[in-house]
Amino acid sequence: MSNAEHLANVMVQAFIDAVDRGIDLVPVVADSTSTAKISPFMQKFPGRVVNVGIAEQSLVGTAAGLALGGKIAVTCNAAPFLISRANEQIKVDVCYNNANVKLFGLNAGTSYGPLASTHHAIDDLAIMRGFGNIQIFAPASPNECRQIIDYALAHVGPVYIRMDGKALPELYNEQYRFTPGAVVTLHEGSDVALVATGSTVHEIVDAAAMLADCGIQAKAISVPSLRPCDTGALLAAMRNCRAVISVEEHNVNGGLGSLVAEVLAESGAAIKLKRLGIPDGEYASASDRAYMRQHHGFDAHGIVEQVKTLL
Repeated sequence: MSNAEHLANVMVQAFIDAVDRGIDLVPVVADSTSTAKISPFMQKFPGRVVNVGIAEQSLVGTAAGLALGGKIAVTCNAAPFLISRANEQIKVDVCYNNANVKLFGLNAGTSYGPLASTHHAIDDLAIMRGFGNIQIFAPASPNECRQIIDYALAHVGPVYIRMDGKALPELYNEQYRFTPGAVVTLHEGSDVALVATGSTVHEIVDAAAMLADCGIQAKAISVPSLRPCDTGALLAAMRNCRAVISVEEHNVNGGLGSLVAEVLAESGAAIKLKRLGIPDGEYASASDRAYMRQHHGFDAHGIVEQVKTLL
């Protein structure tokens, strides 16, 4: 593992490299230049960033217009405001028109911590899954993030990338290759399958190591690609385990936990499932991430306790 790196820095470097390769990329921000850490891009390409001000609906509408005019438009602002305020523009301007817009939901989940529910994005995956034709990704590490971005810029059509707001350590070596739809097994085991997406992948990897010390063999499965998703491969990864626990920094409804539940139910697999995340009908606690995950029971220690209860 290498030192932790903020995914927004990975994003900006990917943008710079893309323009250097000749890609006609235009970032659109909503007074979110600091959130997007976009300064290095602006310094190198001062005429390429469009700032619409604090107007998220205009942000998405402008990006759709740029895309329909032949540009590759990328929106860079905080996930809670992108998803909530510009919901209709994402649905109609981007998805319905199949516009070539890449939506970066920055500081997703509860990255903003004490700023609480106004700044938490714990429903973004559920909303995006409800839209018909937008691909949905949630990188868990800097290497994976860079590969997802490079794929998204080459793919023609709408993409949503859920970006964590904290520096994340590397999970993969240089041989790792991201494949849209693929699920990734990071730790083998047959007692319980731990399935996570985005930054919570680190929690299940840690939990699997802790469970091994207790004599429980946990399989750690990362799902960086929620749409497309190779549901057959996901089912195969879970099928031989006695129980499944999904883990996400998102409401338990509509996101990864719902995807896992759908896969298990539609296959007729008789496997116990526990969905961990922000519980049904609740907001995330207004606190730093470590306390929040502990409070809601999906830090590594909480996952271990849930496994022991489930088994």
